[in-house]
Amino acid sequence: MLMEHVDGENKGKTVLFALSTCGWCKKTRILLEELGVEYDYIYVDLLQGAERKEAIENVEKWNPKLSFPTLVINDEETIVGFNEDKVREILG
Repeated sequence: MLMEHVDGENKGKTVLFALSTCGWCKKTRILLEELGVEYDYIYVDLLQGAERKEAIENVEKWNPKLSFPTLVINDEETIVGFNEDKVREILG
């Protein structure tokens, strides 16, 4: 599964599972960039075949409802949906 990387300050492994057409996903990316956080992201809706299946399985592991955005921090904390306060609390 090939993720896009955004450079910034390393505050732990931060991965954003998003949809390319999702306004809340875009707001989450903008917030991460405002905070200057290094992160990886993937637009699940742009994937196909085995890669898409793998991405969906990854999201479901953290968010069984399979909703977006799903932000996973250090493989232990999950923020589902756009939650500016929680993102700022953990990564700010």
